[in-house]
Amino acid sequence: MNLWDRRFIELANLVGSWSKDPSTKCGAVIVDNQHRVISVGFNGFPSKFPDDPKLWNDRETKLNLVLHAEENAILFSKQDLSGCTIYTIPIPPCSRCASKIAQAGIIRVVAPRPNVEQARRWNDSFLLAQTIYKELDIELELI
Repeated sequence: MNLWDRRFIELANLVGSWSKDPSTKCGAVIVDNQHRVISVGFNGFPSKFPDDPKLWNDRETKLNLVLHAEENAILFSKQDLSGCTIYTIPIPPCSRCASKIAQAGIIRVVAPRPNVEQARRWNDSFLLAQTIYKELDIELELI
């Protein structure tokens, strides 16, 4: 992992710490090809939606309401993302986010390699995301 990748993964970790999700703190950072931060995002409910702990602790409700860190970073961006890199933590993007990453024109994804439990839980989605990346020539770097 090069110095820039390390820095941006660390930044994604910091951004993820802002999430109010008690179980998973996800962060994403989008940078351009000159290493400038374009946007950041963390997993959370829609803006102005109440951060009620009851909702955060109800897994099914939470999963249906929460926006992923990657989605928020893409939505918060105020410029074209073509040619950019996205850094995500603690896991690689799911297939749903991979589709949005591709649609936004992002060409490189950098994320930690999932651990055994993460791989078991998200394997189908990770594999589908990898199919998207291969078909569309998006670089995936698992660190």
